Amino acid sequence: MAMDDMTGKKPAPPALDPSRDALFLDFDGCLVDIAPRPDAVIVPRDLPGILTELSEALDGALAVVSGRSLHELERFLEGFEGLMVGSHGSEARGMEPPMAEAPQHLGAVKEDLAGFAQEHDLIFEDKSHGAAIHFRSNPAKQGQVEAFTEALTERYDGFMIQPAKMAVEIRPQGFSKDGALAILSDLVQFDGRKPVYAGDDTTDEPALAWAEEHGGFGIKVGDGESVARYHLAAPTNVRDWLAAALRVE
Repeated sequence: MAMDDMTGKKPAPPALDPSRDALFLDFDGCLVDIAPRPDAVIVPRDLPGILTELSEALDGALAVVSGRSLHELERFLEGFEGLMVGSHGSEARGMEPPMAEAPQHLGAVKEDLAGFAQEHDLIFEDKSHGAAIHFRSNPAKQGQVEAFTEALTERYDGFMIQPAKMAVEIRPQGFSKDGALAILSDLVQFDGRKPVYAGDDTTDEPALAWAEEHGGFGIKVGDGESVARYHLAAPTNVRDWLAAALRVE
């Protein structure tokens, strides 16, 4: 991994090359700052336009890849009509969805999670093909959340636990962000390009590794260890890096 000899920290990524690179971007913690509640994120007004211009510059080889539901991504990034992958790869816009139907027992899983969140005064996040409980408001509840979600995955077949920042999510088995990158890379607009992935969470690590292993590179956003070669401190730095690729000298 690339390291800065002076500081021991990973360096900032090189400039994006629109003629050679393919770009994959996480949403929360990467394009926008993490908020106390999932519905409280603030999306910079110019972000959809920047993504649109970049997608055009990359001849369509750009995708937002998120654990968020697709309908949430479309609402937050209204005006951006490019590729989007939601729910860790189980739903997509702009391509044939990897999974067309919600998994069996999804309603029961959501009901149990919502009830637990209400009982313990935690935040429940409904997703298209799963759900999450956020304990950012009460970190002492982490152990209880983890034990409860583990029990749910034992009770209902076809689901898995996905740890996240101050949250635990239950999602369908067989889908992941790196799997989404593999599917996207088979599309014609990505052919022959180097994959570049930016993300901040443990859910992004497989995708960051995938980009590194397939001739491109990963960008870790924020704190924490990562397989990514490069680092940016915060979403504002990511947005500046993206905007820089659009500037014509």
